[in-house]
Amino acid sequence: MFIVNLTYVKPLEEVEKHLEDHITFLNKYYASNNFICSGRKNPRDGGIILCIAKNKEEVNGIISEDPFYKNGVANYDVIEFQPTKYSEGFKEFVE
Repeated sequence: MFIVNLTYVKPLEEVEKHLEDHITFLNKYYASNNFICSGRKNPRDGGIILCIAKNKEEVNGIISEDPFYKNGVANYDVIEFQPTKYSEGFKEFVE
């Protein structure tokens, strides 16, 4: 499992220009069951995506399709982690 930490490197006005396409990108990977949850950071200087993928290379391939990435709107930090304790409702994402 991976945490994808996006940090905006351009002003919010530029982020907003690509937001609709970014949401389309998110929807694609929710439909493929790669994304578990996502949202804005507070303060709004980026976002977080919780992602399921085989490896970091697959995550990087997914990120390369993000309009925020393609347009240089955000930097991405990918953190791999192994959930060892989780609520019952989260079990389906771990197994």
